[in-house]
Amino acid sequence: MKISALEAVVLRQKVVDSTRADGGQDSLLVKVFSEDGQFGVGEVDSSPEICQAVIDAPASHSITSGLRNLLVGHEVSDVNETWEYLYRGSIYAGRRGAGIHALSGVDMALWDLWGKTICKPVAEMLGTTPRTRIPLYASRLMERTPELVTETVSEARALGFGAIKLGWGPIGESRSLDLALIAAARDAAGSEMALMLDAGYGYGRDVAEATFIASALADHGFQWLEEPFYPDEIEAYAALTNKGILPIAAGEQNATRWEFLELARAGALDIWQPDIARCGGISEVMQIASVANEYGVRVVPHAWKTGILKAASLHANAVLEGERIQEWSTADNPLAQTLVKSVVPIDEGHATVPTSPGLGVELDEEVVERFHVSTSGR
Repeated sequence: MKISALEAVVLRQKVVDSTRADGGQDSLLVKVFSEDGQFGVGEVDSSPEICQAVIDAPASHSITSGLRNLLVGHEVSDVNETWEYLYRGSIYAGRRGAGIHALSGVDMALWDLWGKTICKPVAEMLGTTPRTRIPLYASRLMERTPELVTETVSEARALGFGAIKLGWGPIGESRSLDLALIAAARDAAGSEMALMLDAGYGYGRDVAEATFIASALADHGFQWLEEPFYPDEIEAYAALTNKGILPIAAGEQNATRWEFLELARAGALDIWQPDIARCGGISEVMQIASVANEYGVRVVPHAWKTGILKAASLHANAVLEGERIQEWSTADNPLAQTLVKSVVPIDEGHATVPTSPGLGVELDEEVVERFHVSTSGR
C-alpha cells in the first residue's frame, strides 16, 4: 500500500469557549490516501494548527522532518513498522507533545486505510476474538451548582447510561463546594449508577487535600479519582495512589509507552487513560497496554472528541485485556456530535463495535465544510 497524499484539515466551531476544558470544539482531521484512491481518516486531540504544522514541515535533516514528507511515497506493509519509521524520522522535533499528537492522527488514519484495503475492521486486525459490545460511561464537565449536577446525572440516567464521569469546572476551588457537588451527584445517581470524578488538576500538588477528597469520594462509592494533580507531579500521584483510598487515574496528557513506563516504575497510578488521538495512536495504545499488563495497571482510554476517536477507542477496547468501559462524551458540541455520518448503535449503556472495514465511520462532508478552517496537503 503506497501512500500518495496526506491532508491535515483544521476544523473549528464558530463559537469556541476557551475557558472550558472542552476539546470537542475543534479538531485536526487527518486523511491519508493510497495510490488506488482509498483514504483513511484520523483525528488529533490537541492544538489543530500546531499539529498541522508538524505534519506540514519540510525535512530539516535526517531525523527531523514533517510527517507528510516522510509518509508520502512510502510503501506501507505493516502499520506498526510505519509508526516506528515516522517516530524515528521526526524524533528530533517530535518524540513527545505536539509531535506525538500529530503522529496519533496519522497512525489512526493509517489503520483505517489499511482496514479498508484488506476489508477488515480494525478490531479484527488487533486481536483474534474482539468483543462486540463495550459498556459506556457518559462524560460531562462538572457544573457549578448541586442543582445543575443533579440535572446532568439525571439526564445521563434517562439516556440509559449505567455510569457517568463529571470533571473540571469548579473542582478544587472550594472544599465545601466539592463536597456538595459530590453528594448531589450520588443522590441523583442512586445506588446503582457508577460515578467517577475528574478533578482536572484541581489540587495542583496538594496531596493532603486530594487525600481528603479521595476519602469523601470513597465514602460515596465513586469508582476513581482522575487527574487530581498536574501531569508531571509524579511523586504526588505515587503518594496518593499508595494510600489505597480508591483507584487513582490519569494519563490523558501522557504520550508513548516510555512516559507510561515512568509512571509504572514510580507506582504512580492504578488506572492509565491514554488518549488514542494524543498518546501515539492505535499502534502506541497497544504498546502502552502491554506495559500496563506487565505492571498490573488497568487501562481505560480517554476519549473526548468526535465519532472518529470514539470508533478508534471502541476498536481498541474490543481487544484490550481486563474489564472494559469506554468514555462517551455527551457534551453539546455540533462538530463533535455530527462529524461522522455513521452512528454507532447504543443500547442500554453499551456501544456496538463497528464491523465495517477500517474504523467503520464515514465523514459527513457537509459538516467538514461547515466547520472548515484550512486544509494542507492537497
